[in-house]
Amino acid sequence: MKTYRQALRETLREEMLRDESVFLMGEEIGIFEGSYKITAGLLAEFGEKRVRDTPIAEEGFTGAAVGAAMLGLRPVVELMTINFSLIAIDQIINSAAKIYGMFGGQVKVPMVIRTPGGGGQQLGATHSQNIELFYAFIPGLKVVAPSTPADAKALLIAAIRDDDPVLFLENLALYNTNGDVPDSSEPAIIGNAAVTREGTDLTLIGYSRMAYIANKVAEELAISDGLNIEVIDLRSLRPLDRETIINSVKKTNAAVMLEDDWLTYGIGAEIAASISDGAFDYLDAPVRRVAMAEVPMPYSKVLETAALPSIHDVTHAIYETLDAMGRPRHKIGQGHD
Repeated sequence: MKTYRQALRETLREEMLRDESVFLMGEEIGIFEGSYKITAGLLAEFGEKRVRDTPIAEEGFTGAAVGAAMLGLRPVVELMTINFSLIAIDQIINSAAKIYGMFGGQVKVPMVIRTPGGGGQQLGATHSQNIELFYAFIPGLKVVAPSTPADAKALLIAAIRDDDPVLFLENLALYNTNGDVPDSSEPAIIGNAAVTREGTDLTLIGYSRMAYIANKVAEELAISDGLNIEVIDLRSLRPLDRETIINSVKKTNAAVMLEDDWLTYGIGAEIAASISDGAFDYLDAPVRRVAMAEVPMPYSKVLETAALPSIHDVTHAIYETLDAMGRPRHKIGQGHD
């Protein structure tokens, strides 16, 4: 068993040992060993050339990483939070994502931007956002969001070895979660969702922290109410694995989408549209979405907790969907006629 945090650190170390072109950049990642201690010990092992402390200037060092990647290196940039990516958004969207296409494929940009986000830590509205939608919207970028230590390792390997720029999302609430992590260094396939729990009553879809919550809810409802829920962990937001989602909904005839961002224009809206396009005739109820409140994240712990999607919110959406399907409780878990 390893924590999500340990899986990330060990993967960075293994990839730096494997490939000398891999190096790290970011604020306080060297001497201070990172705000979240993901890079602990790496400066001492690899030196300042490959673990580079940067000024507090996200646009500058992200742009430097783009240039390094164009010249054949594989920088892994740590942005202290995804909120600070807004300062570097021009370099990410107008440079990293565009160069390969604008140069006719003559130049690649093999870089990774690691960045945590999410609420629940009482960090205030400007430090608690989930703005991955900004980047999942952009062709030329890949956006991944692992929810388990095993996926954190496999997807980080894949991201570092990929020839395209990859935004690697980490939710702060996941850093201390535990899970089995294989010793192998096999990369995941970016763009493949995972069916983490098989079921027939309903499809529950999430990514990052909400995929973790989805599995927890499905397990609890299986014990308490005999529900047989299928859980899909998206893992990747761009490219998006629509096929796995649609095939699941064709089996269960219902879907609930979970996300930590705002409902309006959110990732869940894209999922709902994809289900409508690919599995509309199989739906026995509308696709429901669970998301955070449409407010800047409050600092107050009570209000912050109220703003974030909860296990109660997820359970309520599941039963609303089952009620809309006209499925009496005594038939739940028995499959479909």
